[in-house]
Amino acid sequence: MKPNRIFGISRASMNIDWILFFALLPLIFFGLVTMSSFTGENYLAIKQIIWVSISLAIFFMFSVIDWRFLKRSDLLVSLFILSCTILAALFLARSIKGAKSWFDLGSVSLQPADFVKIVVILILAKYFSRRHIEIANVKHIFISGIYAFIPFVLILLQPALGSAMIIFFIWIGMVTVSGVSKKHLLAVFVIGLICFAVLWGTVLKRYQKDRILTFIDPFQDIKGAGYNAFQSQIAVGSGELFGKGIGYGTQSRLKFLPEYQTDFIFAAFAEEWGFFGVVFLLFFFGVVIWRILYNSLRGASNFETLFGVGLAVFLMSHFTINVGMNMGLLPVTGITLPFVSYGGSHLLTEFAGLGILMGMRKYSRATHRDNMKNEFFGPI
Repeated sequence: MKPNRIFGISRASMNIDWILFFALLPLIFFGLVTMSSFTGENYLAIKQIIWVSISLAIFFMFSVIDWRFLKRSDLLVSLFILSCTILAALFLARSIKGAKSWFDLGSVSLQPADFVKIVVILILAKYFSRRHIEIANVKHIFISGIYAFIPFVLILLQPALGSAMIIFFIWIGMVTVSGVSKKHLLAVFVIGLICFAVLWGTVLKRYQKDRILTFIDPFQDIKGAGYNAFQSQIAVGSGELFGKGIGYGTQSRLKFLPEYQTDFIFAAFAEEWGFFGVVFLLFFFGVVIWRILYNSLRGASNFETLFGVGLAVFLMSHFTINVGMNMGLLPVTGITLPFVSYGGSHLLTEFAGLGILMGMRKYSRATHRDNMKNEFFGPI
């Protein structure tokens, strides 16, 4: 075997965006340090290191694959049907913390909803990439909406309100950039409000309603539904400018802040690192989003461009909702902070999505950016 080849694949084909990659490392570091216990066992931190290692391996493996085979409609439809079938099968799974969102595999639990988000991005990218000329037709909003609505409902019924919201934001984000009529988009929002009213009356569980009501007035039930949000706001505020120091966050280390390794890791981080630490966190995440969009705009076709945009919307939705709920600006929905929160499912999904984008980067064309406005958005 030639030294410049690995498993028959040229080293040169590993076309990694190293700016993006090195921007990810501080985010991973922030998460590991925040969830580590410097006075006791580091069980979760050690498991997270294992998940990070596996995720990075997937990132590099996916970056050498030619993903143009994903443009096949039959393959994407099959993946979509398989994903929905797996989501439906969760109703037979064991309930964990009141929700049937996980497959318990002994020492490992996986949340299929995370992986389904990538499938939704792919199938919407395929759908819109073939119809960018006639996208002004309102039927494409509703047909594409079906691809998002089916997994949205299956995830909502688990119940997993946060992940269902991410599916909705992925769809609305990709619909927006696809060039649909603004009047049609407004109609979608009106329909969305009507659907929310129906969901409120027929689908949402009592505790989910309590979370939304607590968002409006978090102090109405501090010992109950508002406890998490209240403790999170205390943690964020007590960090002030420079934080209390790594390992000295009282809200997290003394267990006042629940789930500080997952849902509320931003609050735990802000308490220990302060305002300036949060600025660094925002900066590195911003670099990641910038590089995703930079690479997507140089995609070989609209499919690659739309996939990159969908991936950016996916990560930004996760980040915005998590930070918003940690600061008391959004309801508590159980959404992780990308690359920072503890958990294997979301890490595998995030790095798999980035790996696919890197694989697409191999055959991108530099001239696509110059022609994108006419080709991608079509006639205005």
